[in-house]
Amino acid sequence: METKAKSLAFEDALNQLEQIVESMEAGDVPLAELLAKFEDGNKLLKVCEARLKDAELKIEQLRKQKDGVTFEKLTPGA
Repeated sequence: METKAKSLAFEDALNQLEQIVESMEAGDVPLAELLAKFEDGNKLLKVCEARLKDAELKIEQLRKQKDGVTFEKLTPGA
């Protein structure tokens, strides 16, 4: 699931996460399956967070370019 989740688009990962949450909230899932769903949901949550962070960084870069300000990423020791 992990490598499969990493390749998902944000919308797909969010949809799968919502389905997992709905099935968990229904309350008729055996404990072992509940734990597996929780793990899958946690992985999907990380994917969503990463996609949102990437989008936020891209928007910030575009905004800075629009304002005529560009910044180079500093690397320690350079």
